[in-house]
Amino acid sequence: MSRLLEVVGARTYADAGVSIDAGNDVVARIRAAVESTRRPEVLGGIGGFAGLFALETSKYHEPVLVASADGVGTKLEVARLVGRYDTIGIDLVAMLIDDLVCVGAEPLFMLDYVAVGSIDPTQLEELVAGVAQGCRQANVALLGGETAEHGGVMKPDELDVAGFALGVVERSEILGPERVRIGDVLVGLHSPGLRSNGYSLARQVLVSGAASLVEPAYAGASRTLGEELLVPSVLYTPGVLALRRELGVGVHAVAHVTGGGIVGNVGRLLSGPLDAVIDLESFPTPEIFFEIQRRGPVGAEEMVRVFNCGLGMVIALDAGAAEAAVSLARASGLGASVVGEVRSGTGEVVFT
Repeated sequence: MSRLLEVVGARTYADAGVSIDAGNDVVARIRAAVESTRRPEVLGGIGGFAGLFALETSKYHEPVLVASADGVGTKLEVARLVGRYDTIGIDLVAMLIDDLVCVGAEPLFMLDYVAVGSIDPTQLEELVAGVAQGCRQANVALLGGETAEHGGVMKPDELDVAGFALGVVERSEILGPERVRIGDVLVGLHSPGLRSNGYSLARQVLVSGAASLVEPAYAGASRTLGEELLVPSVLYTPGVLALRRELGVGVHAVAHVTGGGIVGNVGRLLSGPLDAVIDLESFPTPEIFFEIQRRGPVGAEEMVRVFNCGLGMVIALDAGAAEAAVSLARASGLGASVVGEVRSGTGEVVFT
């Protein structure tokens, strides 16, 4: 008999803070949600050692794989205080695939990683249901993932989530700042909330414990502060891909307004002696941003360096394609407007 089998004792993995049974329960609960994101290229199902995806290379002359990794930041702390995790998964999908589409890529699949202090099957089922919802909206397969229970290291109610996504684009069709030129029009896709960025500052200014999250978000608000801060991120990818299909080479570059705000991300559209000139009155700024500014107080310059201020994505394109781009975006269910233009300059984002 093996020496391993000779030892008799009562101590278990659960005693160390890790429940194998709870982990198996989570897999069973999320199986249907994961399967609902399936694409024809997916081989096998949930539970394998790795996910399999058969890329249809015949569709491309020179395919380039595009990858991204991200999380949802301290928005998770708001979710924990509110006790609601159904929108966080949508945020995770948006942070990943809306980065991929900035270079023109079609997102194919994603993986998620969830670390917890103690597994709560209901909580994780809710979170993964949100991930699956986002994947279905964008036709992205949830190919696999990992749930790690860090007993004794993380507090029982602590949770963090990250994701990884893969897409593909034809090499000759990669979007980027080298395509942007003087006279290009900037079309903005509107954001009804903070998405998943700037929450460290927003929480410091707005949140003074769980009780504050059940109060109105601002004077006259129809939502509580918790509801307002958990508004899920818009998934822009389907709309941007539709623009690309219809307008072709008329679309030059795309900026996803996330960490770094309008300034840091729209600046990525520029290469050489160009400025992006943006009219702050050309798109709606949700009241929650003004509430952050008032209660901080937070200066205007800091606001546009940290937050999207209502501008979730900016697209640089031929001036003649601007009207069609706005119409196509709106037909995809997105708020959209012409928000500025590209001029000769010194590589700055200029506000008017």
